Amino acid sequence: MKQVVQNYKSGELAVLDVPVPGCKPGGVLVRSAYSLISTGTELMKVSEAGMSMLGKARSRPDQVAKVMQSVATNGVPATYRKVMGKLDSYTPLGYSLCGVVEQVGAGVDDVKAGDLVACAGNEHALHAELNWVPKNLYTPVPDGLAPRHAAFGTVGSIAMQGVRQGEPQLGEAALVIGLGLIGQLVVQLLAAAGVRVVGADPDPVRCELAARLGAVACDDPASAALEAAVAELTDGHGVDQVYLAAGGGSNQPVELAARLCRDRGRVVDIGKCRLDLPWNAYYEKELDVRFSRSYGPGRYDPEYELEGRDYPIGYVRWTERRNLACFLDLVARGSVDVEPLVSHVADFDDAVETYRRLKDGDLKAVAVLFRYPQRTQDTGEAAEAADPVLAVPAVPAVPAKPGPARAAGTRVKLAFVGAGNYATSMLLPHLARREGVELSTVVTTTALSAANARRKFGFAEAATDLDAVLGDKSIDAVFVVTRHSSHAELTRRALLAGKSVFVEKPLALTEDELAGVLAAVEESGNDRLQVGFNRRFAPLLTEAKKHLGVRTGPASLRYLVNAGRLQQGSWYLRQGTEGSRFEGEGGHFVDTASWLLDADPVSVYAVATPGNDDLQAVLRYPDGSTATISYVTTGAPGFPKETLDLVADGKVLRLDDFVRASVYGPKRWVSSRLPKARDKGQNAELAAFVKAVRTGGPMPVPLESLVATTAATLAVRRALAAGAPVTLERTR
Repeated sequence: MKQVVQNYKSGELAVLDVPVPGCKPGGVLVRSAYSLISTGTELMKVSEAGMSMLGKARSRPDQVAKVMQSVATNGVPATYRKVMGKLDSYTPLGYSLCGVVEQVGAGVDDVKAGDLVACAGNEHALHAELNWVPKNLYTPVPDGLAPRHAAFGTVGSIAMQGVRQGEPQLGEAALVIGLGLIGQLVVQLLAAAGVRVVGADPDPVRCELAARLGAVACDDPASAALEAAVAELTDGHGVDQVYLAAGGGSNQPVELAARLCRDRGRVVDIGKCRLDLPWNAYYEKELDVRFSRSYGPGRYDPEYELEGRDYPIGYVRWTERRNLACFLDLVARGSVDVEPLVSHVADFDDAVETYRRLKDGDLKAVAVLFRYPQRTQDTGEAAEAADPVLAVPAVPAVPAKPGPARAAGTRVKLAFVGAGNYATSMLLPHLARREGVELSTVVTTTALSAANARRKFGFAEAATDLDAVLGDKSIDAVFVVTRHSSHAELTRRALLAGKSVFVEKPLALTEDELAGVLAAVEESGNDRLQVGFNRRFAPLLTEAKKHLGVRTGPASLRYLVNAGRLQQGSWYLRQGTEGSRFEGEGGHFVDTASWLLDADPVSVYAVATPGNDDLQAVLRYPDGSTATISYVTTGAPGFPKETLDLVADGKVLRLDDFVRASVYGPKRWVSSRLPKARDKGQNAELAAFVKAVRTGGPMPVPLESLVATTAATLAVRRALAAGAPVTLERTR
């Protein structure tokens, strides 16, 4: 299928061939009929992409701050790779469309194939021939409403949410500053609500359009006639609400709002304009400044948008989806007229030229639609009971046989399932440079990410169909680098298909998932599995362990992980589906401790602060050694992320965030030089895995150790619930 994309680094716009997205549960696959260009938001993004790097930084100071924090945490080289990787990637455009349901995912019962729906979302209603759209981001189109008009649903919802924030009453007066696409819709919605509307825009054509659509007066913001019209309409008191639907760097809109708003009036910001509020003017009138967040309640909440969890109507009357349906109803009944806003309809194949004309000013438009070619035939998880014993499943006895060795000169063919930020910044750059490796196929649920990975790393194929990869006998190994909830199932399937498997941590989120993976090992006789526990391969740590030497007595190990807070909306916070943060990441630290102590833990005890933000896990080992892992999220961002001390036999091993290591004892050893970057072992780990696949030799880490680490990580939750140590019993 085809999709409109942009490279934010170079500014390049393209209509790209990408794989068709899969139809996942909880949503529908929609074939686009019309999609709407947001001539404000999208053109701003297109313009920013054409700026220099300095210009981009000046336009997005919030992103610059994130980069500086990443430098402090991860160092300059890793941050540079991460930032440039994001910049030099194709990103999608679009967020408002109408189309026909082509396929219905499991759990969806309100639409069927062939139904016409309006769709929203800058990740799901893209300028693309096909989109997968989750349940709360689409709504059926009312009978009789034209698809080209239903394509306005998302921008209509944005305008509607802004109006709701203003709380207009019958007979009140309002001023709309900025008469672009959103402003024109706000004018009509206010007029439909019985509000007398004045519009302000320097473009006389837009003023005339707003007057035809319901405004009682319109003029240039700098015109005295505008102030006179407001004074006459309100008997000199000023308007009850001002809606800021303008963009740009001028502070004129907020200053005009203060002059023309009545005492204790409301100012609602819908657009993205400068907001240097003149303190005296806003204080003296005690103006109520409000913000409108996009389409309405539910926006930026992944549980609502992605998992389909609706808000009860008795508590949240107007959600994103209800706003979308309400706007379409108003258009269907003629209360809002979007046809006069349509300045141009372009064929989808002409998308790049259309954007160029808009950017250069050759095409003056309020709203532009893309028309797509149509086919002829179809237009909170319950708490787990405390248990003081967790059975560590035995690794099935697999007949001793080496993996198939590669013939001399042939390359190891790898497939990737998932191509997110970790895969593209920490794994693929190493593999793309490694001799004897062929990146065969990348499989993702999002078509564009597969296309990006294929372009950047040289994959031979990009797809959304995992079965085709598993059935390809020429592929030697499969990398599973998806979200945590899918790791165990994808690993199980790849093992059954006879592939060597590299799965990023965690291997499993539940004991049942872990048992399922081992059942696949037993059924297939294939135990060629590696989990991405990379720290045991870190050069500094391996050298420090060598200088520590062989222990003769028990050891005490302390591992402080200054994990930090996650941004609101991060999928890591979805504990109901993706597990806790420690279940997702803690295996790294358990594995590192077990490797340093040359054993697997026999019991786990854990305590945590309220909300489990900070937790302490104490692992006990067969020889009496202990390891305390402090996983904290409330520490200072500038403090190193990982520090480790191991004390035994009159010696101390110290690791400072993979930047410096030392061993204190009869002979002191300090790492000879500061590495250019924090090397946490990914490159060495990948080299060991590829070598095992190529030669048919044993996997880098025994399967028994991978299982023991996973079980110990899962035992932390049981220990927190029980308030007592959990014994890890090996089954036979």
